[in-house]
Amino acid sequence: MSTLSYDATGAARQALEHHVPTLVEDRIASRLFAKDHTLWGPDAEAESAIRLGWVEAATVSQALVAPILELRDALRAEGITRIVLCGMGGSSLAPEVMAGTAGVELSVLDSTDPEQVSAVLADRLTETAVVVSSKSGSTLETDSQRRIFEQAFTEAGLDAKSRIIIVTDPGSPLDKASREAGYRQVFNADPNVGGRYSALTAFGLVPCGLAGVDIQAFLDEAEEAAEILNDDAPENIGLALGAALGGTTPLRNKIVIAEDGSGIVGFADWAEQLIAESTGKLGTGVLPVVAGPTSPEVTGGADDVLVVRLVAADADVELGENEVAIAGGLPTQMMVWEFATAVAGRLLGINPFDQPDVEAAKVAARGLLDAQPEPTPASFVDGAIEVRGGEWLGGSATAADAVTSLLSQLGDDGYLSVQAYFDRLAFASLETVRDQLAALSGRPVTFGWGPRFLHSTGQFHKGGPAIGAFLQVTAAAAKDLPIPERPFTFGELISAQAAGDAQVLSEHGRPVLRLHLTDRAAGVQQLQETIAALAGQAAFRLES
Repeated sequence: MSTLSYDATGAARQALEHHVPTLVEDRIASRLFAKDHTLWGPDAEAESAIRLGWVEAATVSQALVAPILELRDALRAEGITRIVLCGMGGSSLAPEVMAGTAGVELSVLDSTDPEQVSAVLADRLTETAVVVSSKSGSTLETDSQRRIFEQAFTEAGLDAKSRIIIVTDPGSPLDKASREAGYRQVFNADPNVGGRYSALTAFGLVPCGLAGVDIQAFLDEAEEAAEILNDDAPENIGLALGAALGGTTPLRNKIVIAEDGSGIVGFADWAEQLIAESTGKLGTGVLPVVAGPTSPEVTGGADDVLVVRLVAADADVELGENEVAIAGGLPTQMMVWEFATAVAGRLLGINPFDQPDVEAAKVAARGLLDAQPEPTPASFVDGAIEVRGGEWLGGSATAADAVTSLLSQLGDDGYLSVQAYFDRLAFASLETVRDQLAALSGRPVTFGWGPRFLHSTGQFHKGGPAIGAFLQVTAAAAKDLPIPERPFTFGELISAQAAGDAQVLSEHGRPVLRLHLTDRAAGVQQLQETIAALAGQAAFRLES
């Protein structure tokens, strides 16, 4: 097993000293691994009873290794060397981290943006097999992606059924339909594992194993980590991290996760869903913030922020006040963070296994798809940016004015959520505005690509503390893409998802600034220049 280490200062150290002795005395670690569904209170018992399979996933999933590797070898013998994963949230975030950290190519399609979908379709189709991952199969995005790939294979003269692999829960509608359709292979996952805890189940292992990740070694390391976490001992790092996440006093409800030499690619993106969707409900929870080691939130010292640094095992890290440093290999870290999030749920007094507010945005999007209403008129237009907002826009006349007005809605304990609903691969550079907005606002900033964040942090946005402000960025597509046998296109779907989420946020009383880019390249450049200029002006004022 990789070396696992943990260090903490300030509020995180105090939380460890205050909570861990009680957690040990109450045998929380061993009871969790014994699947004690009473750990989170009476209201959570029904859900917890069917969501604790993840504690033994590293052992149970060993049976999957041989059939996955057998299929991988068969596909390679047929010249199929590229794996595309169609999945959302828990079905895609873990495999992306696993493949990226292993240095293995896995094309993850977790978008309904027509240009991103088209780009993935156009890349080496003759060498491609598709893994479609969905617990139920009712996920609209994943169903649409499967349909477009099946059409593309057929139109290219390829046998579509031999190139589609399904991962789903046993007995689900997708399970039954896929077997009847005769797809290449159907893998069943443990139905007693929720999506965000599913990294070590078929949802994580099938796409990664087919792509070339050493899944046997991955499971072996995770099994060793589980044995360590099962110990009711003061040295249990999972208990310490759980105390830091959910047990600081007063609660530091912004958890800033900074990659700082761990070598794990994209870990914070996976942890973001795990923590936000597990804890953000009943008006409480902790917000994970994906940042770099020198991001403003890391160096700012705000009293509602806790910094967690992901470091190398042999790193000599000098921690600032109210920081955590944790080291370990990816399988170990995944087990530790899943365990710690469950512990944090107990300390916060919430059920870490449900997601009561995720469905609202889906319902709103479907309603907009069915009704096809005319777009809301823009408040005004600035170059390639159409601006829409609430009364708080006041006399704003430019995009810069609008952003400034939105930031004025942030309280001393608030956060800004940036949500970009278009191609995250072609326009990844837009993420650079995150640090600039954090510096400009003096508050933590999250950056999510839509619609994938709807399956993760979207729960916290609606169910967590009502302290967020939301900057939504949408973009016109140069060419739309029809969805086979559906009365709407990918462009119409992603537009409805953005509008539906904005509608639900507004109904929850959250301020939402909607910026629509009428030209992608020009609009992204204009928005980046606008935010950079605002950040520069703010820095100049501070210096003078």
